[in-house]
Amino acid sequence: MKIEGFDLTRIAMPLVSPFRTSFSTQTSRDILLVRVVTDIGDGWGECVALGDPRYSPEYVDGVVDVMRRFLIPALAGGGLTAPLVAERLRPFKGHQMAKAALEMAVLDAELRAEGRSFGRELGAVSERVPCGVSVGIMDSVPELLDAVDAYVAEGYLRIKLKIQPGWDLEPVRAVRERFGDDLLLQVDANTAYTLHDARHLAKLDSFELLLIEQPLGEHDIVGHAELARMVTTPICLDESIESAADAAAAIKLGATSVVNIKPGRVGGYLEARRIHDVCAANGVPVWCGGMLETGLGRAANVALAALPGFTVPGDTSGSGRYYRTDITEPFVLDDGHLTVPTGPGLGVAPLPDMLAEVTTSTQWVSL
Repeated sequence: MKIEGFDLTRIAMPLVSPFRTSFSTQTSRDILLVRVVTDIGDGWGECVALGDPRYSPEYVDGVVDVMRRFLIPALAGGGLTAPLVAERLRPFKGHQMAKAALEMAVLDAELRAEGRSFGRELGAVSERVPCGVSVGIMDSVPELLDAVDAYVAEGYLRIKLKIQPGWDLEPVRAVRERFGDDLLLQVDANTAYTLHDARHLAKLDSFELLLIEQPLGEHDIVGHAELARMVTTPICLDESIESAADAAAAIKLGATSVVNIKPGRVGGYLEARRIHDVCAANGVPVWCGGMLETGLGRAANVALAALPGFTVPGDTSGSGRYYRTDITEPFVLDDGHLTVPTGPGLGVAPLPDMLAEVTTSTQWVSL
């Protein structure tokens, strides 16, 4: 295909409630959407970078700059296919989330033109995927219990609690005592601890958690391997894994026994599939993480989560978990599952009126 240009659209999406993690509290999302215009049709991508560089080095203003100045110009010329996007962008170091959004848009355009779905392209084997939900840090344990109770009542099959020093053992104990041992429960530290906290983290073993996600710093692979030998709860890596090579190395070192795959963090859905394949070959289960995506990113994540190695319910929550109104037709939980879209490309597209209502700016970058 030949690219004519990209629309870079900023939207403001207020959250239904504040979402607090160990690194920030979000009340709304400043999201960059990417629409590619090609000679075979249009495609949509969504960038998962946050408004500031707290979760990762990338942030929305920086993404727009690097796309305009470097990444988009590198995609000029005919004969472009989705697998070639990563190859053309490889000379530019980092910027995985920016690259992922561009690849997603090109892949969507290509698949829409060919009448194929994301699920079929990636290798989905399921028509529906089981869903978990991520629960942020609360002001009190009773508030947390009320929130978890509501999500369990909605039908979510797995609960993930955000933790940090000072908010870990007590809330986990309270949730386990209230909801029992049958509840699939895991925790996510978002790098909030160090290896010096190993004995404290080992106290989580008594709660029979599915996993402890990213307890240490993203670059501390060796520390995670040491921690894995000191606790019985499986260690899951998130921020540490940016490629299939990272996943292979972490598995070989014993630093992880479960992997959270976030396509934006690893540079796109094609690299996410490669990570899935590496983990499957090593008998390591994977699950699909979330970044508070709109229906565009959610559609692609649900398709990815339908691959055979995704045996742990992911953060592929329904649209209503974060947004009162989505920019696409909403994803609605059905008996704890979401249906994998089967239409061409993502199988969904922004609703024009909804998109216009939340748009804060647009930029056209021609080639």
